[in-house]
Amino acid sequence: MDNTSSKTLLTEGPIWKKMTAFAVPIFLGNLFQQFYNTADSLIVGNFLGSNALAAVSSSGSIIFLLVGFFNGIAIGAGVVIARYYGARQTDNLQKAIHTTVGFGLISGVLLTILGLLLVPKILVLMKTPADVLPNSICYFRIYFLGSVAFVLYNNFVGIMQSVGDSKHPLYYLIFSSLVNISLDLLFVGVFHMGVGAAAAATIISQFISAFLCLNRLTRKSPEEYRVHIRKIHLDPFMLRQIISNGLPAGLQNSIISLANVVVQSNINSFGNLAVAGCGAYSKVEGFGFLPITCFSMALTTFISQNLGAGKYDRAKKGARFGIGCSLIMAECIGILIYFAAPALISAFNSDPEVVAFGVRQARTVTLFYFLLAFSHCLAGLLRGAGKSIIPMFVMMICWCIIRVSYITIAVKLIPSIQVVFWAYPLTWTLSSVVFLIFYLKSDWMHFQVKRNSP
Repeated sequence: MDNTSSKTLLTEGPIWKKMTAFAVPIFLGNLFQQFYNTADSLIVGNFLGSNALAAVSSSGSIIFLLVGFFNGIAIGAGVVIARYYGARQTDNLQKAIHTTVGFGLISGVLLTILGLLLVPKILVLMKTPADVLPNSICYFRIYFLGSVAFVLYNNFVGIMQSVGDSKHPLYYLIFSSLVNISLDLLFVGVFHMGVGAAAAATIISQFISAFLCLNRLTRKSPEEYRVHIRKIHLDPFMLRQIISNGLPAGLQNSIISLANVVVQSNINSFGNLAVAGCGAYSKVEGFGFLPITCFSMALTTFISQNLGAGKYDRAKKGARFGIGCSLIMAECIGILIYFAAPALISAFNSDPEVVAFGVRQARTVTLFYFLLAFSHCLAGLLRGAGKSIIPMFVMMICWCIIRVSYITIAVKLIPSIQVVFWAYPLTWTLSSVVFLIFYLKSDWMHFQVKRNSP
Protein backbone atom coordinates (compact mmCIF):
# COMPACT_ATOMS: atom_id res chain seq x y z
CA MET A 1 0.00 0.00 0.00
CA ASP A 2 1.49 3.39 -0.96
CA ASN A 3 1.48 6.46 1.28
CA THR A 4 -1.39 8.14 -0.60
CA SER A 5 -3.64 5.11 -0.14
CA SER A 6 -2.86 4.83 3.58
CA LYS A 7 -3.94 8.44 4.11
CA THR A 8 -7.38 7.82 2.60
CA LEU A 9 -7.99 4.41 4.22
CA LEU A 10 -10.63 4.74 6.96
CA THR A 11 -9.91 1.39 8.61
CA GLU A 12 -6.92 2.70 10.60
CA GLY A 13 -6.19 5.62 12.92
CA PRO A 14 -8.34 7.53 15.45
CA ILE A 15 -12.01 7.27 14.49
CA TRP A 16 -12.94 10.89 15.30
CA LYS A 17 -9.95 12.22 13.39
CA LYS A 18 -10.43 10.03 10.32
CA MET A 19 -14.16 10.59 10.05
CA THR A 20 -13.92 14.33 10.67
CA ALA A 21 -11.10 14.71 8.15
CA PHE A 22 -13.25 12.85 5.63
CA ALA A 23 -16.57 14.58 6.45
CA VAL A 24 -15.36 18.20 6.62
CA PRO A 25 -14.32 18.39 2.92
CA ILE A 26 -17.68 16.84 1.99
CA PHE A 27 -19.38 19.52 4.10
CA LEU A 28 -17.39 22.32 2.47
CA GLY A 29 -17.92 20.84 -0.99
CA ASN A 30 -21.67 20.63 -0.46
CA LEU A 31 -21.55 24.17 0.92
CA PHE A 32 -20.05 25.51 -2.29
CA GLN A 33 -22.42 23.39 -4.37
CA GLN A 34 -25.30 24.92 -2.46
CA PHE A 35 -23.80 28.35 -3.06
CA TYR A 36 -23.85 27.92 -6.79
CA ASN A 37 -27.30 26.32 -6.76
CA THR A 38 -28.50 29.27 -4.69
CA ALA A 39 -26.75 31.76 -6.98
CA ASP A 40 -29.32 31.01 -9.71
CA SER A 41 -32.20 31.96 -7.43
CA LEU A 42 -30.50 34.97 -5.84
CA ILE A 43 -29.46 36.53 -9.12
CA VAL A 44 -32.65 35.64 -10.99
CA GLY A 45 -34.86 36.85 -8.12
CA ASN A 46 -33.09 40.19 -7.84
CA PHE A 47 -32.60 40.90 -11.55
CA LEU A 48 -35.62 39.26 -13.20
CA GLY A 49 -38.38 39.40 -10.54
CA SER A 50 -40.67 37.04 -8.62
CA ASN A 51 -42.09 35.18 -11.65
CA ALA A 52 -38.62 34.25 -12.86
CA LEU A 53 -37.66 33.30 -9.30
CA ALA A 54 -40.70 31.01 -9.11
CA ALA A 55 -39.63 29.34 -12.38
CA VAL A 56 -36.18 28.57 -11.01
CA SER A 57 -37.31 27.86 -7.44
CA SER A 58 -39.57 24.96 -8.40
CA SER A 59 -36.49 23.18 -9.74
CA GLY A 60 -35.52 21.07 -6.75
CA SER A 61 -38.28 18.47 -6.75
CA ILE A 62 -38.22 17.93 -10.53
CA ILE A 63 -34.44 17.71 -10.75
CA PHE A 64 -34.31 15.24 -7.87
CA LEU A 65 -37.14 13.25 -9.40
CA LEU A 66 -35.10 12.58 -12.55
CA VAL A 67 -31.54 12.75 -11.20
CA GLY A 68 -32.21 11.04 -7.85
CA PHE A 69 -32.51 7.55 -9.29
CA PHE A 70 -29.11 7.69 -10.95
CA ASN A 71 -27.56 9.28 -7.88
CA GLY A 72 -28.87 6.32 -5.89
CA ILE A 73 -27.12 3.92 -8.25
CA ALA A 74 -23.93 5.96 -7.73
CA ILE A 75 -24.32 5.44 -3.97
CA GLY A 76 -24.52 1.70 -4.57
CA ALA A 77 -21.37 1.87 -6.68
CA GLY A 78 -19.62 3.72 -3.88
CA VAL A 79 -20.52 1.00 -1.37
CA VAL A 80 -19.07 -1.70 -3.64
CA ILE A 81 -15.90 0.29 -4.34
CA ALA A 82 -15.35 1.14 -0.66
CA ARG A 83 -15.85 -2.50 0.31
CA TYR A 84 -13.21 -3.77 -2.12
CA TYR A 85 -10.88 -0.92 -1.20
CA GLY A 86 -11.20 -1.75 2.52
CA ALA A 87 -10.61 -5.45 1.76
CA ARG A 88 -7.54 -4.54 -0.40
CA GLN A 89 -8.83 -6.43 -3.48
CA THR A 90 -7.30 -4.38 -6.29
CA ASP A 91 -8.56 -6.43 -9.25
CA ASN A 92 -12.18 -6.26 -8.14
CA LEU A 93 -11.71 -2.61 -7.20
CA GLN A 94 -10.59 -1.79 -10.74
CA LYS A 95 -13.51 -3.68 -12.29
CA ALA A 96 -15.99 -1.89 -10.01
CA ILE A 97 -14.57 1.54 -10.83
CA HIS A 98 -14.60 1.10 -14.61
CA THR A 99 -18.08 -0.41 -14.55
CA THR A 100 -19.27 2.61 -12.54
CA VAL A 101 -17.91 5.04 -15.15
CA GLY A 102 -19.40 3.05 -18.04
CA PHE A 103 -22.80 2.91 -16.40
CA GLY A 104 -22.59 6.65 -15.69
CA LEU A 105 -22.09 7.45 -19.38
CA ILE A 106 -25.13 5.43 -20.38
CA SER A 107 -27.21 6.90 -17.54
CA GLY A 108 -26.30 10.48 -18.49
CA VAL A 109 -27.50 10.02 -22.06
CA LEU A 110 -30.73 8.38 -20.87
CA LEU A 111 -31.36 11.16 -18.36
CA THR A 112 -30.93 13.82 -21.06
CA ILE A 113 -33.63 12.18 -23.19
CA LEU A 114 -36.00 11.69 -20.24
CA GLY A 115 -35.52 15.27 -19.04
CA LEU A 116 -36.22 16.85 -22.42
CA LEU A 117 -39.31 14.72 -23.02
CA LEU A 118 -40.92 14.63 -19.57
CA VAL A 119 -40.26 18.07 -18.04
CA PRO A 120 -43.16 19.96 -19.74
CA LYS A 121 -45.65 17.24 -18.78
CA ILE A 122 -44.39 17.09 -15.18
CA LEU A 123 -44.65 20.87 -14.81
CA VAL A 124 -48.25 20.84 -16.02
CA LEU A 125 -49.12 17.96 -13.67
CA MET A 126 -47.55 19.95 -10.82
CA LYS A 127 -50.06 22.77 -11.46
CA THR A 128 -47.29 25.23 -12.23
CA PRO A 129 -48.90 28.70 -12.54
CA ALA A 130 -49.54 29.67 -16.18
CA ASP A 131 -47.45 32.84 -15.94
CA VAL A 132 -44.49 30.80 -14.65
CA LEU A 133 -44.74 27.78 -16.98
CA PRO A 134 -42.87 29.09 -20.10
CA ASN A 135 -39.84 30.16 -18.06
CA SER A 136 -39.87 26.88 -16.13
CA ILE A 137 -39.89 24.77 -19.31
CA CYS A 138 -37.04 26.84 -20.77
CA TYR A 139 -34.96 26.52 -17.58
CA PHE A 140 -35.37 22.78 -17.21
CA ARG A 141 -34.81 21.86 -20.84
CA ILE A 142 -31.49 23.68 -20.88
CA TYR A 143 -30.60 22.26 -17.45
CA PHE A 144 -31.08 18.66 -18.57
CA LEU A 145 -28.80 19.14 -21.57
CA GLY A 146 -26.02 18.87 -19.01
CA SER A 147 -27.20 15.52 -17.63
CA VAL A 148 -24.09 13.62 -18.73
CA ALA A 149 -21.93 16.05 -16.75
CA PHE A 150 -24.15 15.79 -13.65
CA VAL A 151 -24.19 12.00 -13.61
CA LEU A 152 -20.49 11.55 -14.37
CA TYR A 153 -19.50 14.18 -11.82
CA ASN A 154 -21.46 12.34 -9.12
CA ASN A 155 -19.89 9.04 -10.15
CA PHE A 156 -16.38 10.49 -10.16
CA VAL A 157 -16.88 12.08 -6.75
CA GLY A 158 -18.38 8.80 -5.50
CA ILE A 159 -15.26 6.91 -6.59
CA MET A 160 -12.91 9.37 -4.88
CA GLN A 161 -14.95 9.50 -1.69
CA SER A 162 -15.25 5.70 -1.57
CA VAL A 163 -11.47 5.41 -1.35
CA GLY A 164 -11.38 8.13 1.31
CA ASP A 165 -10.45 11.14 -0.86
CA SER A 166 -12.94 13.90 -0.09
CA LYS A 167 -10.48 16.80 -0.50
CA HIS A 168 -10.01 16.90 -4.28
CA PRO A 169 -13.76 16.97 -5.03
CA LEU A 170 -13.88 19.99 -2.69
CA TYR A 171 -11.18 21.84 -4.64
CA TYR A 172 -12.91 21.21 -7.96
CA LEU A 173 -16.29 22.21 -6.60
CA ILE A 174 -14.99 25.49 -5.24
CA PHE A 175 -13.58 26.37 -8.65
CA SER A 176 -16.74 25.39 -10.55
CA SER A 177 -18.90 27.29 -8.03
CA LEU A 178 -16.97 30.48 -8.69
CA VAL A 179 -17.35 29.89 -12.44
CA ASN A 180 -21.11 29.38 -12.06
CA ILE A 181 -21.65 32.52 -10.01
CA SER A 182 -19.52 34.58 -12.41
CA LEU A 183 -21.48 33.31 -15.42
CA ASP A 184 -24.80 33.94 -13.64
CA LEU A 185 -23.83 37.54 -13.01
CA LEU A 186 -22.60 37.95 -16.59
CA PHE A 187 -25.52 36.26 -18.38
CA VAL A 188 -28.38 37.47 -16.17
CA GLY A 189 -27.05 40.55 -14.37
CA VAL A 190 -25.14 42.16 -17.25
CA PHE A 191 -26.69 40.82 -20.45
CA HIS A 192 -30.22 40.18 -19.00
CA MET A 193 -30.49 36.92 -20.94
CA GLY A 194 -33.31 35.34 -18.87
CA VAL A 195 -33.74 32.17 -16.81
CA GLY A 196 -32.38 29.89 -19.53
CA ALA A 197 -29.00 31.58 -19.16
CA ALA A 198 -28.97 30.70 -15.45
CA ALA A 199 -29.41 27.03 -16.38
CA ALA A 200 -26.66 27.34 -18.99
CA ALA A 201 -24.28 28.77 -16.37
CA THR A 202 -24.98 25.78 -14.13
CA ILE A 203 -24.31 23.13 -16.76
CA ILE A 204 -21.11 24.84 -17.97
CA SER A 205 -19.74 24.83 -14.44
CA GLN A 206 -20.81 21.20 -13.98
CA PHE A 207 -18.94 20.10 -17.11
CA ILE A 208 -15.84 21.85 -15.76
CA SER A 209 -16.02 20.06 -12.41
CA ALA A 210 -16.63 16.69 -14.12
CA PHE A 211 -13.57 17.23 -16.34
CA LEU A 212 -11.38 18.15 -13.35
CA CYS A 213 -12.47 14.98 -11.52
CA LEU A 214 -11.80 12.84 -14.58
CA ASN A 215 -8.36 14.39 -14.99
CA ARG A 216 -7.55 13.51 -11.37
CA LEU A 217 -8.74 9.93 -11.70
CA THR A 218 -6.98 9.26 -15.01
CA ARG A 219 -3.65 10.99 -14.37
CA LYS A 220 -2.91 11.64 -10.72
CA SER A 221 -4.62 8.96 -8.65
CA PRO A 222 -2.76 5.90 -7.28
CA GLU A 223 -2.71 3.00 -9.72
CA GLU A 224 -5.01 0.80 -7.65
CA TYR A 225 -7.98 3.12 -8.24
CA ARG A 226 -6.86 4.96 -11.36
CA VAL A 227 -9.31 5.19 -14.27
CA HIS A 228 -8.08 4.04 -17.68
CA ILE A 229 -10.30 5.20 -20.55
CA ARG A 230 -9.70 2.00 -22.54
CA LYS A 231 -10.79 -0.18 -19.62
CA ILE A 232 -14.24 1.43 -19.28
CA HIS A 233 -16.82 -1.32 -19.76
CA LEU A 234 -19.72 -3.01 -17.99
CA ASP A 235 -18.47 -6.03 -16.06
CA PRO A 236 -21.60 -8.21 -15.51
CA PHE A 237 -20.69 -9.32 -11.98
CA MET A 238 -19.80 -5.81 -10.82
CA LEU A 239 -22.84 -4.31 -12.51
CA ARG A 240 -25.08 -6.75 -10.62
CA GLN A 241 -23.44 -5.76 -7.33
CA ILE A 242 -23.69 -2.05 -8.08
CA ILE A 243 -27.35 -2.32 -9.06
CA SER A 244 -28.25 -4.58 -6.12
CA ASN A 245 -26.71 -2.04 -3.72
CA GLY A 246 -27.79 1.06 -5.61
CA LEU A 247 -31.25 0.19 -6.92
CA PRO A 248 -32.95 0.48 -3.51
CA ALA A 249 -31.32 3.90 -2.98
CA GLY A 250 -32.28 4.96 -6.52
CA LEU A 251 -35.87 3.84 -6.10
CA GLN A 252 -35.98 5.49 -2.69
CA ASN A 253 -34.80 8.80 -4.15
CA SER A 254 -37.30 8.65 -6.99
CA ILE A 255 -40.22 7.65 -4.78
CA ILE A 256 -39.46 10.35 -2.21
CA SER A 257 -39.08 12.92 -4.96
CA LEU A 258 -42.48 11.90 -6.31
CA ALA A 259 -43.92 12.65 -2.88
CA ASN A 260 -42.12 16.00 -2.89
CA VAL A 261 -43.61 16.74 -6.32
CA VAL A 262 -47.03 16.24 -4.71
CA VAL A 263 -46.00 18.65 -1.94
CA GLN A 264 -44.75 21.17 -4.52
CA SER A 265 -48.00 20.80 -6.48
CA ASN A 266 -49.97 21.77 -3.39
CA ILE A 267 -47.69 24.76 -2.83
CA ASN A 268 -48.15 25.76 -6.49
CA SER A 269 -51.91 25.86 -5.98
CA PHE A 270 -51.44 28.81 -3.58
CA GLY A 271 -50.01 30.99 -6.41
CA ASN A 272 -46.71 32.26 -7.73
CA LEU A 273 -45.85 34.25 -4.58
CA ALA A 274 -46.10 31.06 -2.51
CA VAL A 275 -43.94 29.24 -5.07
CA ALA A 276 -41.32 32.01 -4.92
CA GLY A 277 -41.33 32.23 -1.12
CA CYS A 278 -41.15 28.49 -0.52
CA GLY A 279 -38.59 28.15 -3.28
CA ALA A 280 -36.43 30.76 -1.56
CA TYR A 281 -36.75 28.85 1.71
CA SER A 282 -35.74 25.61 -0.06
CA LYS A 283 -32.45 27.25 -1.04
CA VAL A 284 -31.86 28.33 2.57
CA GLU A 285 -32.87 24.86 3.74
CA GLY A 286 -30.17 23.39 1.50
CA PHE A 287 -27.57 24.92 3.82
CA GLY A 288 -29.28 23.35 6.82
CA PHE A 289 -29.00 19.93 5.21
CA LEU A 290 -25.21 20.17 4.79
CA PRO A 291 -24.14 18.57 8.10
CA ILE A 292 -26.76 15.90 7.53
CA THR A 293 -25.48 15.10 4.06
CA CYS A 294 -21.78 15.14 4.90
CA PHE A 295 -22.03 12.75 7.86
CA SER A 296 -24.50 10.39 6.17
CA MET A 297 -22.11 10.11 3.20
CA ALA A 298 -19.12 9.75 5.53
CA LEU A 299 -20.92 6.98 7.45
CA THR A 300 -21.65 5.03 4.26
CA THR A 301 -17.97 5.00 3.26
CA PHE A 302 -16.63 4.49 6.80
CA ILE A 303 -18.98 1.59 7.55
CA SER A 304 -18.41 -0.06 4.16
CA GLN A 305 -14.61 0.10 4.37
CA ASN A 306 -14.48 -1.17 7.95
CA LEU A 307 -16.97 -3.98 7.46
CA GLY A 308 -15.06 -4.96 4.32
CA ALA A 309 -11.94 -5.19 6.50
CA GLY A 310 -13.84 -7.13 9.19
CA LYS A 311 -13.47 -4.36 11.81
CA TYR A 312 -16.92 -4.53 13.38
CA ASP A 313 -16.19 -2.81 16.69
CA ARG A 314 -14.60 0.13 14.86
CA ALA A 315 -17.66 0.38 12.59
CA LYS A 316 -19.97 0.53 15.63
CA LYS A 317 -17.94 3.25 17.35
CA GLY A 318 -17.76 5.25 14.12
CA ALA A 319 -21.53 5.00 13.72
CA ARG A 320 -22.14 6.52 17.16
CA PHE A 321 -19.68 9.35 16.53
CA GLY A 322 -21.07 10.24 13.09
CA ILE A 323 -24.71 10.19 14.19
CA GLY A 324 -23.99 12.35 17.24
CA CYS A 325 -22.07 14.99 15.27
CA SER A 326 -24.75 15.20 12.60
CA LEU A 327 -27.61 15.64 15.08
CA ILE A 328 -25.86 18.41 17.02
CA MET A 329 -24.78 20.34 13.93
CA ALA A 330 -28.15 19.99 12.19
CA GLU A 331 -30.09 21.31 15.17
CA CYS A 332 -27.73 24.26 15.70
CA ILE A 333 -28.19 25.29 12.07
CA GLY A 334 -31.96 24.77 12.34
CA ILE A 335 -32.17 27.17 15.30
CA LEU A 336 -30.06 29.73 13.44
CA ILE A 337 -32.31 29.59 10.34
CA TYR A 338 -35.43 29.82 12.54
CA PHE A 339 -34.41 33.22 13.91
CA ALA A 340 -32.68 34.54 10.77
CA ALA A 341 -35.45 33.47 8.34
CA PRO A 342 -36.84 36.96 7.50
CA ALA A 343 -33.42 38.31 6.50
CA LEU A 344 -32.45 35.14 4.64
CA ILE A 345 -35.69 34.92 2.60
CA SER A 346 -35.71 38.63 1.75
CA ALA A 347 -32.24 38.25 0.21
CA PHE A 348 -33.94 36.40 -2.66
CA ASN A 349 -36.93 38.69 -3.09
CA SER A 350 -38.09 41.62 -0.94
CA ASP A 351 -41.81 41.30 -1.76
CA PRO A 352 -43.47 41.10 1.70
CA GLU A 353 -45.80 38.26 0.65
CA VAL A 354 -42.92 36.22 -0.78
CA VAL A 355 -40.95 36.71 2.46
CA ALA A 356 -43.99 35.81 4.57
CA PHE A 357 -44.49 32.44 2.83
CA GLY A 358 -40.81 31.55 3.17
CA VAL A 359 -40.66 32.51 6.85
CA ARG A 360 -43.78 30.51 7.67
CA GLN A 361 -42.26 27.38 6.17
CA ALA A 362 -38.90 27.96 7.88
CA ARG A 363 -40.48 28.39 11.30
CA THR A 364 -42.56 25.26 10.87
CA VAL A 365 -39.76 22.81 10.02
CA THR A 366 -36.32 24.06 11.09
CA LEU A 367 -36.49 23.01 14.75
CA PHE A 368 -37.00 19.41 13.58
CA TYR A 369 -33.76 19.16 11.58
CA PHE A 370 -32.31 16.73 14.15
CA LEU A 371 -34.94 14.17 13.13
CA LEU A 372 -34.02 14.52 9.47
CA ALA A 373 -30.34 14.12 10.40
CA PHE A 374 -31.01 10.93 12.35
CA SER A 375 -33.00 9.33 9.52
CA HIS A 376 -30.39 10.17 6.89
CA CYS A 377 -27.48 8.98 9.04
CA LEU A 378 -29.16 5.65 9.76
CA ALA A 379 -29.93 5.27 6.06
CA GLY A 380 -26.29 5.97 5.19
CA LEU A 381 -25.09 3.51 7.84
CA LEU A 382 -27.34 0.73 6.55
CA ARG A 383 -26.27 1.32 2.94
CA GLY A 384 -22.65 1.03 4.01
CA ALA A 385 -23.54 -2.26 5.70
CA GLY A 386 -25.03 -3.59 2.46
CA LYS A 387 -28.62 -3.33 3.72
CA SER A 388 -29.84 -0.59 1.39
CA ILE A 389 -33.27 -2.17 0.95
CA ILE A 390 -34.21 -1.32 4.56
CA PRO A 391 -33.91 2.50 4.28
CA MET A 392 -35.70 2.23 0.93
CA PHE A 393 -38.79 0.69 2.52
CA VAL A 394 -38.71 2.90 5.63
CA MET A 395 -38.47 6.11 3.61
CA MET A 396 -40.87 4.91 0.93
CA ILE A 397 -43.55 4.25 3.55
CA CYS A 398 -42.90 7.24 5.82
CA TRP A 399 -41.75 9.90 3.35
CA CYS A 400 -43.92 8.91 0.40
CA ILE A 401 -47.06 6.92 1.19
CA ILE A 402 -47.81 8.52 4.57
CA ARG A 403 -46.70 12.01 3.47
CA VAL A 404 -48.85 11.98 0.33
CA SER A 405 -51.82 10.47 2.18
CA TYR A 406 -51.57 13.10 4.90
CA ILE A 407 -51.46 16.00 2.42
CA THR A 408 -54.24 14.59 0.24
CA ILE A 409 -56.59 14.29 3.20
CA ALA A 410 -55.51 17.23 5.38
CA VAL A 411 -55.46 19.93 2.70
CA LYS A 412 -59.05 19.09 1.74
CA LEU A 413 -60.12 19.41 5.37
CA ILE A 414 -57.99 22.47 6.16
CA PRO A 415 -57.06 24.37 2.95
CA SER A 416 -54.03 26.10 4.46
CA ILE A 417 -50.44 26.06 3.24
CA GLN A 418 -49.37 25.51 6.86
CA VAL A 419 -50.86 22.01 6.61
CA VAL A 420 -48.52 21.29 3.70
CA PHE A 421 -45.49 22.50 5.67
CA TRP A 422 -46.22 20.13 8.56
CA ALA A 423 -45.93 17.12 6.26
CA TYR A 424 -42.16 17.17 6.66
CA PRO A 425 -41.61 17.16 10.45
CA LEU A 426 -44.41 14.64 10.94
CA THR A 427 -42.93 12.12 8.51
CA TRP A 428 -39.35 12.76 9.73
CA THR A 429 -40.55 11.80 13.21
CA LEU A 430 -42.07 8.53 11.99
CA SER A 431 -38.97 7.46 10.03
CA SER A 432 -36.69 8.33 12.97
CA VAL A 433 -38.70 6.14 15.35
CA VAL A 434 -38.56 3.18 12.93
CA PHE A 435 -34.82 3.62 12.32
CA LEU A 436 -34.11 3.90 16.05
CA ILE A 437 -35.90 0.61 16.74
CA PHE A 438 -33.98 -1.11 13.95
CA TYR A 439 -30.63 0.34 15.08
CA LEU A 440 -31.12 -0.83 18.67
CA LYS A 441 -32.67 -4.23 17.99
CA SER A 442 -30.97 -5.57 14.82
CA ASP A 443 -27.52 -6.94 14.05
CA TRP A 444 -26.91 -4.43 11.26
CA MET A 445 -23.12 -4.89 11.16
CA HIS A 446 -22.90 -8.44 9.92
CA PHE A 447 -23.52 -9.18 6.26
CA GLN A 448 -22.30 -11.65 3.70
CA VAL A 449 -19.41 -10.19 1.71
CA LYS A 450 -18.72 -11.69 -1.67
CA ARG A 451 -14.95 -11.74 -1.73
CA ASN A 452 -14.36 -12.87 -5.25
CA SER A 453 -16.08 -12.68 -8.59
CA PRO A 454 -17.40 -15.98 -9.94
